[in-house]
Amino acid sequence: MRPRSWTALATLAVAASLALPACGGGSNAGDPVSTSTIATTTTGPTDPTVVEVKPPVDAQGQTTDVSVSTSDGRTRTAHLYVPASLPSGAVPLLVALHGGGGSGTQFQETSRYDRIAEANGFLVAYPDGLGGGPQGTTLRTWNGGVCCGAAVRDGVDDVAFLRQLVTQLSEAHDIDPDRVFASGHSNGMIMSFRLVCEAADVFVAAAGQAGTLGIDGCAPSTAISLLDIHGDADASLPIDGGTGDGLSGVDFPSPRASVRSLAEVEGCDAEPRVSSNGPLTSETWGGCDGGGEIAFKTLAGASHAWMGSVAVVRPGAPEPFADYDASLASWFFLANHARRS
Repeated sequence: MRPRSWTALATLAVAASLALPACGGGSNAGDPVSTSTIATTTTGPTDPTVVEVKPPVDAQGQTTDVSVSTSDGRTRTAHLYVPASLPSGAVPLLVALHGGGGSGTQFQETSRYDRIAEANGFLVAYPDGLGGGPQGTTLRTWNGGVCCGAAVRDGVDDVAFLRQLVTQLSEAHDIDPDRVFASGHSNGMIMSFRLVCEAADVFVAAAGQAGTLGIDGCAPSTAISLLDIHGDADASLPIDGGTGDGLSGVDFPSPRASVRSLAEVEGCDAEPRVSSNGPLTSETWGGCDGGGEIAFKTLAGASHAWMGSVAVVRPGAPEPFADYDASLASWFFLANHARRS
């Protein structure tokens, strides 16, 4: 059975449920928009082929620090959240990548993926990018190709590091290789694009916010799925590309065009299915070779900040879009796009 994307909530109410398409028909994909609705709604799909996603709960588990010695002589770091409610047997792993200038700990706080992991029984790894300074800890970035910072300047092989991280975590925990996913924000989502292009044998799908394709010649080795969420008021990585107001100074490729080009690479339908729900517009390319799915979701009025975050933003930074939860929307997508058996 091909992976199936989640679809629009029937109503913005506590007792909402997912309406799923007939087999092979794809979805007219939408999203719950209100974070208050998301927080109080258990999405219990009636179709048994669709993974149920439970609303976030308080995180009761433990975070441990992880060190990885890479082949380039570096010692890389990450932070692993293990839910107290982790079920027995093989579980999913989400590798969550911070934006440029951030850190794994910062993105753990901002995304609050721990709360979703606690409710739904998966591990979350928050790796640290490399930066400047004697310890490489200032303005941490990822080498996503076109961006960003010291990681690109120094030619850091972040694909190899993240592959090795997954391998090391899989030796210590029972991780389902068909449910290893990437998520990210900004530079972290650019890196997630690169992962599905160059490490599709490890990373089955990616979903996050404010990314774009930063490399040429994307050619995944196996079928992948990807969701990019973007605000049309994003001034740091503009939705149609170009140089934003961030520190990178990069002339970014168009996120819209990047998603469409990935759909072409994956042999998806020539045109997406389009749906709207308030400020949300969803474009979804189905019919992809191998059963993957590519999606682009636009939030009218949303800035570059991680949507739905309650973390304190630095002075002068844009406020997060309050009425949409990028973390939960990303996990909805990922949980229903495991590798086909």
